[in-house]
Amino acid sequence: MTDQPQELRVGFHRDLDVTDQKVVRLFALVTEALAAANEALLGDNTDALATVRAGEKMIDSLMLEIEGDIERLLLLQSPMAGDLRYVLAIIRIVPELERSGDLAEHIAKRAGTGLVAQLTPAARGMLERMGTVGIELWRMAAHGFIERDPTAGERLEAADDEVDDLHTRLTAELLAGDVSAGAAADATLVARFYERLGDHAVHIAVRVASAVS
Repeated sequence: MTDQPQELRVGFHRDLDVTDQKVVRLFALVTEALAAANEALLGDNTDALATVRAGEKMIDSLMLEIEGDIERLLLLQSPMAGDLRYVLAIIRIVPELERSGDLAEHIAKRAGTGLVAQLTPAARGMLERMGTVGIELWRMAAHGFIERDPTAGERLEAADDEVDDLHTRLTAELLAGDVSAGAAADATLVARFYERLGDHAVHIAVRVASAVS
């Protein structure tokens, strides 16, 4: 006689594995979007902006697909406590991934404005470093998700401290430097986008760590 509950469990984990791979793809798309946004900003590259916009459409579509997958899993299956925590974590992190794609697009929209050329060398260097650290944070967050690492949240929080410090230093540089008010305001906003991208990466890692610990 077939053990139907066991069969359902196997089916649940098979479906969850498929959804996991979609979430991994979402992490990759956000990381790629941030790398392209850095190129758009620092190189004043409108082609990179187009790449970010195309990627954002894919992120939006994939987010909806994942949300549909999770809804079906919860309607058709009865996940056990540990699995339910994990599924609920996915529900919460997917919108943060989507918002992070939006933030990358906001950064990329500065392409073609000549913003970076109007900044001091120190300010340009700090923005570039924020972008570099941001990409590394997102790679770490993706690895934490793939490995279901309960320590990822703590490690990302420590790494994100550099982004926060750069944000503080950049603000001081923009206030003290020979930069127009408009350029300073725009650069401050971009720095805030980078900071929020770091925050989202940390939040995601913490949620995953909590779900698997």
